[in-house]
Amino acid sequence: MSPFIRLKRTLIVSSFLVFYTGATLAQNTPAPITYDISYDILSPVRAKHGIVSSEQGLATQVGLDVLKRGGNAVDAAVAVGFALAVVLPNAGNIGGGGFMLIHDAKTGKEISLDFRELAPALARRDMFLDANGKVIAGSSTSSHLAVGVPGTIAGFELALKKYGTMKMKDLIEPAIKLAENGFQVTPHLAEMLAASRNQLGKWESSRAIFFKGDRPLKAGEMLIQKDLAHSLRLIAAQGPAAFYEGEIAKKIVAEMKRNNGLITMEDMRNYQALERQPVTGNYRGYQVVSMPPPSSGGVHIIQMLNMLEPFPIGQQGLNSAKNIHLMTEVMKLAYADRAEYLGDPDFIKVPVAGLTSRTYANELIKKIDLEKATPSSQIKPGKPLPYESDQTTHFSVADQYGNVVATTYTLNLLFGCGIVATGTGIMLNNEMDDFSIKPGTPNAFGLIGGEANAVASKKRPLSSMTPTMLLKDGKPFLVTGSPGGSRIITTTLQIILNVVDHQLNAAEATIAPRIHHQWEPDVLRLERGFNADSLDILKLKGHKFSIGRSMGRTQTIKISSEGFEAYADPRNPDGKALGY
Repeated sequence: MSPFIRLKRTLIVSSFLVFYTGATLAQNTPAPITYDISYDILSPVRAKHGIVSSEQGLATQVGLDVLKRGGNAVDAAVAVGFALAVVLPNAGNIGGGGFMLIHDAKTGKEISLDFRELAPALARRDMFLDANGKVIAGSSTSSHLAVGVPGTIAGFELALKKYGTMKMKDLIEPAIKLAENGFQVTPHLAEMLAASRNQLGKWESSRAIFFKGDRPLKAGEMLIQKDLAHSLRLIAAQGPAAFYEGEIAKKIVAEMKRNNGLITMEDMRNYQALERQPVTGNYRGYQVVSMPPPSSGGVHIIQMLNMLEPFPIGQQGLNSAKNIHLMTEVMKLAYADRAEYLGDPDFIKVPVAGLTSRTYANELIKKIDLEKATPSSQIKPGKPLPYESDQTTHFSVADQYGNVVATTYTLNLLFGCGIVATGTGIMLNNEMDDFSIKPGTPNAFGLIGGEANAVASKKRPLSSMTPTMLLKDGKPFLVTGSPGGSRIITTTLQIILNVVDHQLNAAEATIAPRIHHQWEPDVLRLERGFNADSLDILKLKGHKFSIGRSMGRTQTIKISSEGFEAYADPRNPDGKALGY
């Protein structure tokens, strides 16, 4: 029986927390807190022909309209991506980069597109350190040095050129209208703007867009982005050349020169999106397909699933103490390997086959004590080579032709570096912080990095973005992904386990409270709402944990012979799934 059967159909949603509610709760469900929303939280959106799920309802509608006009999933995904650059300015972007995973129904193949940001040619290993070798506060997160060469436009062009059916200029048009005419700031976006007041307020170009007088825009006020509309028109008329060689590139480079940034016209002209071979694995009869390096997500999703498959996850019970303990120990082992081995595969050899090997997973399992937490200080990176043969957004699309797309792209932190390139309306990323700016020193997400992810000229920083799909007998079954920095991988893992092992629908799988452990710091993070008895057992097993902010905002589509079901994670109340 689903642990949600007796749940009241109410939910609390704030910008950070989501909990189950109800006067009568099944075992292991969270404590009761109530907040009404406009739809039944237990029921995913269902459709027969096509479906879109994203973090902003206006962008979801744009994608659905493309599907209704006969466009395929790639067309719709690109339209959604441009729209999110307007209506989700804290994460949606054309000034950042990301990854797209595609299942092409015509060939039956899966394709991964890498449009991750790139370090400028002038970047150097110690660029964020002072003369004493100490990290300069804010240099990798809130300065012009923090900006990597953006890849989103090149990625969208590559996707459309090889796998789409429509022209970019037609897919940009809805985004242009949203930027030109404006839209009402939602309560959620208003909270994000307020939280970023100091970051955005430092820069005149950012204040001009997101402030009214001396304060950020409030809920209900109109956000109009004329400069962004102009930039989008240029791209529609001239193609990506406008962004990488033309007026937009010149304005971005001028912004860099005025503020000691590193990006040059040569950096912009030379940027290329890449097609890479996805990483694949198998879990309980499903083929798992995900992003390869420089994303760490796909490798570690498969690594963790390999470690978990020998255990009766479904029988343990959703979020039981036994279940949480096992997942936590597996996460520690995977993140220890992440710190040691993952980086840009164009610069270092990443032992992908070894890390995703079942034989290696079996060796790692021997380190797990099922009765006691192993301190992170006692966990070192394994040796996979012998087996070698917080702001990001995700959206998922499935069409009537059998194509599916999972896209995760990012500015990195909330509103990136907070800097809008003057005259463009384009928010710039702070993706350079995803490098190991000083090996052994945590980044903004607390992740430890090593030599494999050190800063280097023209190198792509390591990412946790994990657009993922599961296939059954060669046909798409599940499409999912999430924002959340270092928590992306563990969030995506739990969606897979909730659907496959716990047999939950897309809504139930999404609503379930989440956990996260990343090896260092040695703390198990929990969303609020876990059973008190389970927490007591975890303490006895030696776990140190913190309870607080929500983790991830997934966009999940589940596909069967009966059609599609999708669910937009209510941890962001602006998200929406729509189908027809």
